[in-house]
Amino acid sequence: MSAPLSFTAEVAGERCDVFLTRALPELTRSAVQRLLEDGAVVRPDGRPYKKNGKLNAGDILQVTLPEAAESGLVPQNIPLDVRYEDDDVIVVNKPVGLVVHPAPGHPDGTLVNALLYHCGESLSGIGGEKRPGIVHRIDKDTSGLIIAAKNDTAHQALSAQLKEHSMYRVYAAVAVGGFREDSGTVDAPIGRHRTDRKKMAVDRQSGREAVTHWSVEERFSGYTHLTCRLETGRTHQIRVHMASLGHPLLGDTVYGGARKGFPELGGQCLHAKALTFTHPTTGERLTVEAPLPDWFERVLTKLRTMG
Repeated sequence: MSAPLSFTAEVAGERCDVFLTRALPELTRSAVQRLLEDGAVVRPDGRPYKKNGKLNAGDILQVTLPEAAESGLVPQNIPLDVRYEDDDVIVVNKPVGLVVHPAPGHPDGTLVNALLYHCGESLSGIGGEKRPGIVHRIDKDTSGLIIAAKNDTAHQALSAQLKEHSMYRVYAAVAVGGFREDSGTVDAPIGRHRTDRKKMAVDRQSGREAVTHWSVEERFSGYTHLTCRLETGRTHQIRVHMASLGHPLLGDTVYGGARKGFPELGGQCLHAKALTFTHPTTGERLTVEAPLPDWFERVLTKLRTMG
């Protein structure tokens, strides 16, 4: 067993499993619940917490993560566009169409399978199984930068930066319609859609905090090239926030952005172009960049010719 991690509850009345799922973003809700069921989450005096128990503000939770077990995932020699790598972290420029983690319908051929092949034994074990330490995810049909940890110490440090909003992720996007302002911020909580569970939506009652800063890069007839910086990292955040403004992303058929007339699009016009983080070992502040992919440049060229 690894050394316990310590967390302090901030909100009275919150369920223990809900709090820990937010505090440990690298773990799924079910993984957190298993830890609670196994007695791996205790108070300083050793008494275990219940998964549905309510917390008091100031409660201290000590979490002991299990040693990593073999995941059963198969390393696959899938080409990777590595933009930065050292003994602690790897930053990859993911292409459109590549799924990040195996899931129903995508058992292999994922970024995780590729990282298992590329990294060999240098893998983070957080989450209870040996796998590259996926700290955050980007959608299958979004391209761009994603960071993974090669050891548990790096994984914990990077996850903390996500939680503290000190890891900056910047995206290029093309949205439908024109913006009167040159920049703005969408501060609107996001949760699962009430009737379509495959979608997310702005939910001001039970959604989680979500903040997106946007600025205009170039205006076209009927479309706008944007730069978006995430302050938080909710599922489909930029896509949902832009759609909530009445400006869905070009090519995002899930949230109302048509793809007709743009055959070069395999999904939404969204690319994670820059990632800034503090190195978990050296403390150096690093920014990694990925140029706009060819398909994105072709879209911009086409929009410029449309007037």
